[in-house]
Amino acid sequence: MRQDLSKLSRRALVGGAAAAIAAPALATGTATRAEAARASGRPADASLLEEWAQAPGSHPVIPDISRAGYRLGSRLPRPNVVTRVTDHGARADGSTDCAPAFNAALRAAGERGGGVVLVPRGTYLLSSPVFMHWSNVVLRGAGRETTVLHFSRTLDDGYRPARQSNGNSRWSWTGGQVWFIAAERRARSEAEDFAGTEGWLLGDTLAEVGAASRGQRTLLVSSTSGLRPGDMVMLECDNPPDASLLTHLAGEIPGARSYDWPRRAPQLVTGSGGQYVQYASLQWPVRIEAILGDRLVVLAQPLKYDLRPGWPARLRALGPTVHDSGVEQLTIRNEPVAMTAHNKHPGSNGVCFQAVHDCWASDVRVENCDLGFGFTYAKSTTLSRVVVGGRAAHHSFACRMQSHDNLVDDFEIEAFTVPVPSGAVHHGLNLEGLSSGNVWRRGRMAEGTFDTHRALPFENARTDITMVNNGRVGGSGASGPLFGARIAHWNVRVTSGSAYAVTIADVAPRSVTVGVQGTNGTDSELPPDFTGDLENLIVQQGSRPHVTDLYAAQRDRTD
Repeated sequence: MRQDLSKLSRRALVGGAAAAIAAPALATGTATRAEAARASGRPADASLLEEWAQAPGSHPVIPDISRAGYRLGSRLPRPNVVTRVTDHGARADGSTDCAPAFNAALRAAGERGGGVVLVPRGTYLLSSPVFMHWSNVVLRGAGRETTVLHFSRTLDDGYRPARQSNGNSRWSWTGGQVWFIAAERRARSEAEDFAGTEGWLLGDTLAEVGAASRGQRTLLVSSTSGLRPGDMVMLECDNPPDASLLTHLAGEIPGARSYDWPRRAPQLVTGSGGQYVQYASLQWPVRIEAILGDRLVVLAQPLKYDLRPGWPARLRALGPTVHDSGVEQLTIRNEPVAMTAHNKHPGSNGVCFQAVHDCWASDVRVENCDLGFGFTYAKSTTLSRVVVGGRAAHHSFACRMQSHDNLVDDFEIEAFTVPVPSGAVHHGLNLEGLSSGNVWRRGRMAEGTFDTHRALPFENARTDITMVNNGRVGGSGASGPLFGARIAHWNVRVTSGSAYAVTIADVAPRSVTVGVQGTNGTDSELPPDFTGDLENLIVQQGSRPHVTDLYAAQRDRTD
């Protein structure tokens, strides 16, 4: 059942799903405000946003996305040029293999502490990937239309194959021709033949963490002696066999409590026999803002979920990573090879961010790709003014494996010059794998849909987007629910009439669909995971909302 604003808010808050610190203030006035808004003609979406602003981190259905992006939404830096790829042997002559020169230039910049590696105008031939192994290093072209990196080989041919036992290629969903990844992380993956973990190489436990509620920023810890203000650390909590943490991330609706987690989501459930090692714990990188004595720390962001005694939590050292590095003002052009059958892709990829934080791609175009832009365990990374074009892609944008708080701003998926062939699939904007806090905004999509690949992504938003809506949702049936709680689709303009995967009030628990325009009905056409009342909202269907961009509106109210 879909709830109107007043019923949802009263029921959800009095039911105790919101953080305790927020519930009293909201529960007493929500219905009155909503009814007053309708009586006065005030838009329901504006009233809903006002309700969120009273307790930004603990609203029952609206995600807190106000801190998505590089350095919690900060402006991207502009470091100085320290070297040029041409200083290391690169030539824009169409015959010189420039990959060794690019990697040498990046190493030179990294070893001197960072700076810009400039790529002058021209088209550069590269037969293998460019690895961004160093922090504070930027690969910068002379402009998206004037600097082209032409990759002549796929990752299969130019780097190495990465096949699963069933023959599927991992390059269908991860890896990049420009690849942000720590050297240690790459070495571990190569040693495991890419069949092991994909995430952070975590270090020592710095402190145990006590119980806390969603929306809190101050945590009680066992000791602050190993913590410093400004540090990025990993908040890690156990995912117990009883699936209580997973139920919590699904909003703790009745249908989540009765869901058969071990049978329907074995990849997520500890002790199921089929759990992916990546899901044994919930991992959220977060920066320490302040230390308050021997036992208290203040986080730079509010918690997105409760910390409870049954889910032991700790702060750990992040381990080897890359941060404050970027790629900008250029085009990545893959040699145009035919798109393969689904999940057999050899890796005509674009940019991948893996186990890194506070990085970016700005003013970058990717052509003829299997994967355009990928997040794998990425944190606080911004993509701005990015484009996917050329022949049909598998994933134009992928957000997977516990990627958090990333921002894709002012993006475009162009109409494909070669359509998706039979036996292949284009998804669009992918979300999966316990990822949270991610935002796509100000987008134009001539291809694709709002894809979810299951495994319970929660607290994410797509807002202010115009789309054709012709892609398909994917994901393994063993990965469990399509959605966790607090997914927001806000001010979306559909030109094809299809509501598929965009109006999600019939499938997403404790989520909100606001101002979806141009659809013929509201049926998501997705199979429901949870029975009973999903306790969510669908607001102003068919009309442009007063609040046109949820991310911008939240930023205005929290800055």
